[in-house]
Amino acid sequence: MKKYTIVLLLLIAGLTTNAQTATKEAVIKVTGEVTTPLTIGNAEFQQYKQTTVTRKDRDGKDHTYSGVLVSDILGKAGVTLGPELRGENLAKYLLVEASDGYQVLFALAELDKGFTDRTIILADKVDGQPLVPADGPFRIIVQDEKKPARCIKQVTAMKVMFAK
Repeated sequence: MKKYTIVLLLLIAGLTTNAQTATKEAVIKVTGEVTTPLTIGNAEFQQYKQTTVTRKDRDGKDHTYSGVLVSDILGKAGVTLGPELRGENLAKYLLVEASDGYQVLFALAELDKGFTDRTIILADKVDGQPLVPADGPFRIIVQDEKKPARCIKQVTAMKVMFAK
């Protein structure tokens, strides 16, 4: 009887842990040199203006990604962009981190429409469907970049820092 009680307790503990893991929402934290740190979950993400970009993936096929301009997210966090992006602020960069610890870096000027026409988005969908778990729920898409190395998957954090 004692063995069955222990096994039953272990099963209940395992089910509880799995249930907690399954219901935990993925979020992205925006921190660093910002005036308003943000925590963005799916509900907050959907409140931003949505945009789409087309990009070839490793399979060589064009895919349409939809999501939010990274500059819009940074603007809401109070990052210096637009006319304020000059002087020492040009030494700032965005460090994006994935759930596995992979990191990529963007100079803020790469994200600012005053400096470039390149579109960089935080995507949650590809070809009208949610990103697959191996890529999502959020992924950076850099339109027109030759290599996809900075199209970081499973984004969990975006941190603005000074290069000094």
